[in-house]
Amino acid sequence: MKQQVSYLDVATAGLLLAAAVGWSSLLLVVMGHVIPGWAVSAALLLVSLIFMGVHAVRHRSAAGRAPARRRALPRFVLALLVAAAGLGSAFGAVSDLTGGADYRILRPTGPDGCLAVVRETSFLKISNGEVYAVGRTGMAWRPSGSWTADDMHRPVADGTYELHWSRSGGTFTVSGTATDPIVSSELNSLDCG
Repeated sequence: MKQQVSYLDVATAGLLLAAAVGWSSLLLVVMGHVIPGWAVSAALLLVSLIFMGVHAVRHRSAAGRAPARRRALPRFVLALLVAAAGLGSAFGAVSDLTGGADYRILRPTGPDGCLAVVRETSFLKISNGEVYAVGRTGMAWRPSGSWTADDMHRPVADGTYELHWSRSGGTFTVSGTATDPIVSSELNSLDCG
């Protein structure tokens, strides 16, 4: 006898994915717009909570008609998943809001539609940046490189960067000025493969 997937099963899977995405450096590009991982995590959390609510309503209305099905996970495990997803989303959102995060898709596009996407933030006179290589899937799980600049210098916003593509990938470099130096830089090549 084939067992059906319940609303609670879908909600649990959504919570697991939301928690994983919320604590990762995921970045999506959809129709030319950058969507940070915390927003994806928050959306998955919301959908999962809706499925949990539908499950609870259906379970209460069917309580007297069918034998009780054993719960897949204890309630405290579901609560932990909700908390993990919620905290991951919240920390990402706070980081973006307090740092005034600026996401930019750089031009030109690389081989096979590879995109260089940059996230720059500033907080307490220090600026941070990350560059992501986003392939055809529109998704990057982690940055390809990062940098820290002094005096709130944002190299991409200020135009002090270089992006070059070849058939095998790209190179991205940032530079500062005499008064706004790059303090540290861990830039790697951009590879969407």
